[in-house]
Amino acid sequence: MFRRTIHLLLISCLLPGVSWAASDPFVGEWRVNPSKSRLTDQMKVESVAGNKYAFELGGGSPEIILPDGTDQPGLGGTTLSVSIEPDSWKVVRKQDGRILLTAYWKLSKDGKTLLDDYTQFGPNGSSTSVKLVFNRTAGTSGFAGTWESTSATLNSAYVIEVRPYEGDGLSFVNSSQGVTRNVKFDGKEYPLAGPNAVPGSTSSARRVGEHNLEITTSIDHKVASTQEAALSSDGKILTMSIHPAGRTTPNILVFERQ
Repeated sequence: MFRRTIHLLLISCLLPGVSWAASDPFVGEWRVNPSKSRLTDQMKVESVAGNKYAFELGGGSPEIILPDGTDQPGLGGTTLSVSIEPDSWKVVRKQDGRILLTAYWKLSKDGKTLLDDYTQFGPNGSSTSVKLVFNRTAGTSGFAGTWESTSATLNSAYVIEVRPYEGDGLSFVNSSQGVTRNVKFDGKEYPLAGPNAVPGSTSSARRVGEHNLEITTSIDHKVASTQEAALSSDGKILTMSIHPAGRTTPNILVFERQ
């Protein structure tokens, strides 16, 4: 980029983090290996006063919704709507009027299993669908209860890119989800960027070692998840262990360097 050596040396002296960040072992393109990854999803639905329900869907706090099919305030500036039929529910989340996701829930006859036909929409209109099977772990009947699924699988096209960020930081770019996570290792919170970033969502990070990071994601300053990123000794495998708030079992994503 710089043709004059003296110019390059001057920039390097003024910004010593630039060359370090570019050679950071995490920098690169990473593709998920579905066969080595494990997703565990958990959600809680509780009946509350006024014919409403409290939904804990992974954002760290319950959302109180009247299931009448109308858009109602949800976490991080989104809206959530729930439509009820006898044995099925339709759940829709939007941001600024644009649909982020739809989920069609269907309850088994014995009430022990919940089938979730889930679709997530990218900023360019693309969609990713997955069918999940949840098993009841608490509650006795209806949709109210605690539900856990280990049936989700990832598409092998799931790719993230790690880039240098402002000299001594890193950017984790997920183009398919329309979210970029910019972090520095100074304990400060940095806002998530991109068209699908939840308003008020931030990340902070710290280095545990040359090949280990800890990243905390918050929404409105309340912790939504903690994440451990670990590189293999040869730098070819990136393992992310994600601990959503309120859940005991982490999601394990294993990526291979491209």
